[in-house]
Amino acid sequence: MIYIPLIYKIGMPQTKPIISIENVVASATVNQTINLNHITQLFPDVEYHPDQFPGLVFRLKAPKTATLIFSSGKMVCTGSKSEEQAIKAVKTVVAKLRKAGIEIDNEPIIEIQNIVASASLGGKIHLEQAARVLPRSMYEPEQFPGLIHRMLDPKTVILLFASGKLVCTGAKKEEEVYRAVNNLHIVLEEKGLMMYR
Repeated sequence: MIYIPLIYKIGMPQTKPIISIENVVASATVNQTINLNHITQLFPDVEYHPDQFPGLVFRLKAPKTATLIFSSGKMVCTGSKSEEQAIKAVKTVVAKLRKAGIEIDNEPIIEIQNIVASASLGGKIHLEQAARVLPRSMYEPEQFPGLIHRMLDPKTVILLFASGKLVCTGAKKEEEVYRAVNNLHIVLEEKGLMMYR
C-alpha cells in the first residue's frame, strides 16, 4: 500500500458538504402606517393579540411563511427556504392586502437579515482539538454539545457538532452560507480535524 502524505489533499476536501437552507429572515418596510385592526376584519385567519405582541402574523401557504406586520409599516418574514422565496412572500402579502382594499402606496423595501442553514460534512469532527486550533471559538461541552465558531469572512457564526453536522447563521446571502461552510471544511481537513471511516 502506497502512503500518500496529506499535503496532496490540501484544498480539496474528501467529501462535499451537504448544505440545506432552513430559514431565511427578511425585513421589509412600506414606509407608511398600516391599520392592523382593519387587516383582522378582512382576513379572519390572521393572528393578532396586541395585548401580548404588537405585530400581526400573516401566514402564507405558498411559499410557506409567516410575516409579522407592524402598524409602523415594518414587516418581518420568516420560514422561507431561499432569498427569492422570502422576497416573493413579502410581495405576495402586500399584494393580498392591496387586493382586499388596504391602501399601500409604496413598494416594499426588502432586506435579507439572516439565513440559517444546516450542513453535513460527511465525517466526524475532533471538537476538542478544533476548539484549540480554530480562532474565535468557544467549546464548553458541559453547557452545550457544539463548538461555536465565529467566522470573519463571510461574517457568520457556525455551530459544529462531533457528528460532522453544522448550523450556520448570520449570513445575508445564500452564497455566503456555501462559502462559510466550504472554507471551514477545508480548514478542518488541513488541520487534520476531520475523521472519515
